[in-house]
Amino acid sequence: MESIFHERQEGSLCAQHCLNNLLQGEYFSPVELSSIAQQLDEEERMRMAEGGVSSEEYRTFLQQPSVNMDDSGFFSIQVISNALKVWGLELILFNSPEYQRLGIDPINEKSFICNYKEHWFTVRKLGKQWFNLNSLLMGPELISDTYLALFLAQLQQEGYSIFVVKGDLPDCEADQLLQMIRVQQMQRPKLIGEETAQSREQRLPRSDVDQAIEVNHPFDGTGMLDEDEENFQRALALSRQEIDMEDEEADLRRAIQLSMQGSRRSQFSDSLPQNVPQSPHTSQTDSLSSEELRRRRQAYFEKQQQQLQQQDQTPNIHAKPTQSSSTLEADPGGDMSEEDMLQAAMNMSLESVRNHLNAEEEK
Repeated sequence: MESIFHERQEGSLCAQHCLNNLLQGEYFSPVELSSIAQQLDEEERMRMAEGGVSSEEYRTFLQQPSVNMDDSGFFSIQVISNALKVWGLELILFNSPEYQRLGIDPINEKSFICNYKEHWFTVRKLGKQWFNLNSLLMGPELISDTYLALFLAQLQQEGYSIFVVKGDLPDCEADQLLQMIRVQQMQRPKLIGEETAQSREQRLPRSDVDQAIEVNHPFDGTGMLDEDEENFQRALALSRQEIDMEDEEADLRRAIQLSMQGSRRSQFSDSLPQNVPQSPHTSQTDSLSSEELRRRRQAYFEKQQQQLQQQDQTPNIHAKPTQSSSTLEADPGGDMSEEDMLQAAMNMSLESVRNHLNAEEEK
């Protein structure tokens, strides 16, 4: 690779770099290309003057800037074509019908010149291998024979104009050397801008925050999330938290209600053999309607409340808890808070245990 001549981009002199990379040497300077551009301008002026120096077209032409060069260093295809004629070289448009009819395989050519807007670069065969000699790269880029046609097709899709260079190129050291050996390229050369940006980042000190981010989130090329996906993941996490909270609250309410219902059933089953005589209809409880069952339970609870009130008025070694049954039988579906409902359920469970112990002692 060291033997290959490669000029890097300076200003807007890509036409000069393109020609010198093609010819593999410092054959043209901006001064020489400017001289060719001025010669072309003069030839065009003389052609316009044939229609009369006093004509409107001629005066308009004189007021217009040159189409062959500008102050930035840009040179037109006419300047490049005339510069190559000095070496007996000719440019043919690659996708023109005349050239396409020839059916020539690109790998059988010697070089191409590519242009997009105001940028020019060369693709040339040196020895038996192809190289992209773009001045925007840090060095020559090796192109395989199988990839050459795809590379040119890609350039055309991106809007490039491609010209085939016809004729014998001047001899160069790189072409002679690469006729005998083949080179391999392990890494594609970087763009000049990429190299400059990376060197600037290495010189600039990183903040503590940047270093912490790099430590906690090392870059591996696969874990990068864009802003929309990060927002989506954040919203998904919040949604899961809300669902979990709702599930916990629902489980808590369900547990409180089951505890209160269990306490009531325990009181009812423990007290029924002692305080309520068996009736012929007791065995038919399962067949009672829900409304009838509710009325019977309500009547039983009212009777239990009266008995508790009588026991509070009569001294008894088995005193009941000071909290009234009406408080314990508060409707769990009312306006009680979750803490009140939980406390009520615990009190009912305690009272159920006490009632059961009292019943065992009385037996």
